[in-house]
Amino acid sequence: MALVTLRRNFCHLPDFRVCGALVALKSRPVNRMNKVVKGHQHPWFCSVQPKPVRVLIHPACGKKFHAENGTDHAPLGEQRFSQAHDWDGLDQSLRMEGEQVFYKRLDSLTSWEEVLSFVSTLETLPETWAAGALQRICEVGKGDDDQRLPKEIQEDSVFQALCFRLEQQPLRLSSTGLVTALQALILLHVDPQSSLVLNLVAECQNRLQAGVLEASDLCILGETLIRLQGPGCATLELIIHQLQGKKLETLTPEDIVAIYRILQTCSEKVDQHQTFLNVVNNFSLSVVSYLSPKSISQMLAALVVLDQTQAHPLIIKLGKYVVRHIPHFTNEELRKVLEAFIYFGVRDRFFTKALERRVASHCLTLDPEVISKVTEYCSGKLILSKRILNAVAETFVCQSEKFSPSQISELIEPFGKLNYLPPNAPAFFRKLENVLFTGFNHFPPKTLLRVLHACSLIEYHPVNFMPKIFSPFFLQQLQDVEIKLDEEGFVLPFTANEDVNKRIALCIDGPKRFCSNSSHLLGKEAIKQRHLRLLGYQVVQVPYHEMEMLKSRLELVEYLQGKLFPQNPSVHW
Repeated sequence: MALVTLRRNFCHLPDFRVCGALVALKSRPVNRMNKVVKGHQHPWFCSVQPKPVRVLIHPACGKKFHAENGTDHAPLGEQRFSQAHDWDGLDQSLRMEGEQVFYKRLDSLTSWEEVLSFVSTLETLPETWAAGALQRICEVGKGDDDQRLPKEIQEDSVFQALCFRLEQQPLRLSSTGLVTALQALILLHVDPQSSLVLNLVAECQNRLQAGVLEASDLCILGETLIRLQGPGCATLELIIHQLQGKKLETLTPEDIVAIYRILQTCSEKVDQHQTFLNVVNNFSLSVVSYLSPKSISQMLAALVVLDQTQAHPLIIKLGKYVVRHIPHFTNEELRKVLEAFIYFGVRDRFFTKALERRVASHCLTLDPEVISKVTEYCSGKLILSKRILNAVAETFVCQSEKFSPSQISELIEPFGKLNYLPPNAPAFFRKLENVLFTGFNHFPPKTLLRVLHACSLIEYHPVNFMPKIFSPFFLQQLQDVEIKLDEEGFVLPFTANEDVNKRIALCIDGPKRFCSNSSHLLGKEAIKQRHLRLLGYQVVQVPYHEMEMLKSRLELVEYLQGKLFPQNPSVHW
C-alpha cells in the first residue's frame, strides 16, 4: 500500500463553464517541468482547505481512499462532480471545440510528467478527458519493451485522482472513453482485481450485452480482454459475433488489423470464423495502402497463424507495400515479414533488391534472428544475393557469439546450397570452426550435420570433426532407440554405462525412409545402419509396413520380442 498525502475535501468545484475552460486551454502554456507544480493546480484536483489528510491507496491503481483521521467524508467523485450536469447542457459546438483543443494539447506532450502536470492545471476535467489523459500517459510512459511504468507514476496523486474519478463515474463515460480507459489501465499493469478495473470491465460487459458498442470499440475491448483474461475468455466470442454484424466500411485501417489480431488469438477456431475471415480478407485489399509498417507486419503475421493461404491477392498486395517500407521496419517487424514470405512462398525481385539494400547497410545492427530469416528466405527461394551473403558473412565473423546453434545452421546452409564462397571465406570458416569446437555439445546432432554438410558442398570439408561425429556418444543421439543388455540378457536402464554386454540399435523406419514406390530403404538410412554395425551395435530394423499389419497390442509385443530376441523369443523385457 502506498501512503500519500492529499488535501481534505479534495476537489470542490464551482459550476463548470466550457467557455472559461476553453480560454484556459488556449492561453495556458504547457508546464514542461518533470514534477507537477502544486502551486498551479486547479479545482478539479486541488483542495480548498490547507490541512492535509493521509490516505491509503492501492499502489497499482488508486483503488480506494480511506481517511485516517476518523472523519467520514462524502465520496471524492461526488464532491468533485456534483456540478457535472452543467456540462451536459452546454452548447455542443463549444464542447467540441474544447475537446479539440484539449486533445491537441495532450498529443503535444511527450512524457507522463508533462501529462499529469497539464491535467492538474485544468479548472475542470470531464470523464472523457480523464480517459484521454490516461491513454496518453500509457502512450508516452511505456517503451517497446512492454515493461511496467515507473512506480512513481502509480503513486502520483494526480494519477490516482484520474483513476478514482473513472472508478466512481464509469456510467458517464462514452463507450469509446470507457474501453480506452480500460485498455490504458491494463497496458499500465494496474491490478486486474482492483475495484477500478472490475468496475470498468463490468460496465463494458453491460454495454456489450446491450449491443451498443461500435465496431472500433469492440476491437479495443476484444484486445483488452485478451490481455486481461487470456484468449479463452468467453466474452471474446460475443465480440467476434458482433463484429460480424458491423459494416467494415465504418472501421479504420488500424481497426481492421485489430480484427486480425483478435482472430489470431483463437486460431484453433479458424474454421468457425473462416466465412468472416473471407469477408475481412477481401475488404482489407482496400486499406493496405493506408497501413503503417507495423500494421502490415502484424497483418502478415496473423495471416500466417490463421493459415490464410487462399488470401493470395491480399498477400501479393501486402508484399508490394512491404517493398516500400523495408527501410522503416523494426527488427521484429522485418522478422514477421520474412516469416510470412517464407510461409506463403512469396518471391519478388523488388523485395529482394530492397532487402539487399537494408541488409548491406544495416547488417551489424540487425538481430541474429532476422539475419537467419534473411538467409533462410534466400535459401528457400534459391536466390543468390551476393550482397546479402557477403554482409551476413562479415556479421558472423564480427558477432558470432550472438547466434544460437539453430541460427548458425540457417545462416551457413545457404552458402552450401547456393554454392557461394564469400570474399572473407578464410576468416568466415575459421570463425565457424572455432564456434563448433567450443560449442560442439550445444549443437543438436541433426543441426550440426546440416552445418557440416553445407561446408562440404563448397569444399570446406570438416575433417577435424570426423572423430566426434562417428563417436558412439554422437551416434546415440541420432538413433531412434537404443537398448542395453547385460551378460545375462537383462535389459539395463538407458542411463547405465557399466556392465553393458550388448547394445541394440532399434531403427523404427517410417515411410519417408523408403522409396516412394517400394519398400526399398533410402541410401542415407542404409549407410546409417551400416555405420551402427561397424560401431558394434546389433541393428534391428522395424519398418512401418510391417508395423501396420499388427492388429493388437499383444501382436506388437510378440513382434518386437521376435525382432529383438530371435533366438529366445520368450524373454520378457
